[in-house]
Amino acid sequence: MTSVTKTPGSDAQRERHRRILDATISLAEEGGFDAVQMRAVADDAEVALGTLYRYFPSKIHLLVTALGRQFEQAEEQTLSRQVPGDTPHERVMYILGTTTKALQRQPQLTEALTRAFMFADASVADEIHFVGMRLTAMITHAIDGTDVTREPTAEDTAIVRVIGDVWLSALMGWVTGRTTAADVTKSMDVAVRLLLR
Repeated sequence: MTSVTKTPGSDAQRERHRRILDATISLAEEGGFDAVQMRAVADDAEVALGTLYRYFPSKIHLLVTALGRQFEQAEEQTLSRQVPGDTPHERVMYILGTTTKALQRQPQLTEALTRAFMFADASVADEIHFVGMRLTAMITHAIDGTDVTREPTAEDTAIVRVIGDVWLSALMGWVTGRTTAADVTKSMDVAVRLLLR
């Protein structure tokens, strides 16, 4: 299946795509999910509304793609160095803790990206898969410690999927004010400890 929000080929298209995602993130940082309106994104990115819809058929596609870009950047940083920690649990918690703290420094953006990920339906499957693969790469690297070349196994992917689900649920609780930042860390610690026994 080809992604409807795949990064375009020409330099001009890639630049337009970058501007659209930059505008999306900027609007989300300022006002969360509700602030990301397609017309506002088009205006801020200096593209026609029709052009925006050709790249991204919905606000959910747009925000999940922005989340994918954020995770891609985090993955690049993670894979470029050894993850601190003596055990897989410590290393995975380091990755999740660092990423969670970065997200918590931008609560409006995190709220927008998390809500979009939660609301995404089957039409956003490619974008969801991209986000999942970035998370899988980061956590698999943390489990292994140093081996960035190993492809994740089916078991790795299953473990990461459960960790990701717990993490997303914990983040959703935090962005909606039902839980604290400490609760997010505690939920993650329990899940990671149980899954990596």
